[in-house]
Amino acid sequence: MVRIGAGFDTHRLVEGRPLILGGVRVEHPRGLDGHSDADVVLHSVTDAILGALALGDIGDAFPDSDPQWHNADSRLFLDAALAQMHAAGYAIGNLDVTLFAQEPKLGPVKLAIRDRLAQLLGVPVADVNVKAKTGERVGHIGRAEAIGCQATVLLTRAV
Repeated sequence: MVRIGAGFDTHRLVEGRPLILGGVRVEHPRGLDGHSDADVVLHSVTDAILGALALGDIGDAFPDSDPQWHNADSRLFLDAALAQMHAAGYAIGNLDVTLFAQEPKLGPVKLAIRDRLAQLLGVPVADVNVKAKTGERVGHIGRAEAIGCQATVLLTRAV
C-alpha cells in the first residue's frame, strides 16, 4: 500500500533573521518571517507527510498561537511527523521538493538541501529531489518578498 501527500508553505523575507531552507543555513541578507524558524522546506515536507497519513497539517499539530513553538527549529516538526509515520508502519518512498524564490539564487545550495533532507529523513539521497524556480518577477515571490516551497511525498508500507 502506498500513500501520497502534498505540502506547501510560503513566508515573507525580512531583515534580521537567518535564512534556513531544508535545515541548511543559506547566506542572504534576509531570512524568512514566522513563528518558528520559518523553514518553508521542512514545513512543506512535514505537511506532505502529515497529509499522506491523513493527520491534518502542521498548523493543527504545531499552532503558531502556542508560545512553545516560538523560534522553534522546524526539525522538531519533521521529527514528530516522521515518528507518526513510523508508528503507522510507513516509510518514505521518495520526496520531490520545489522551491520558489527570486532571490537568493538557489542553484548553488540545492544539493546541500537535498543531502540534508535525505539525512533528516533517513533515506538515500537518490530518494530525494530538490528543484528551484524563480517567480519570473511576478507576484510576491517574483518581487523577492517571499519564498515558497511545494513538497510531494510517497509513503510505502515499511518492510
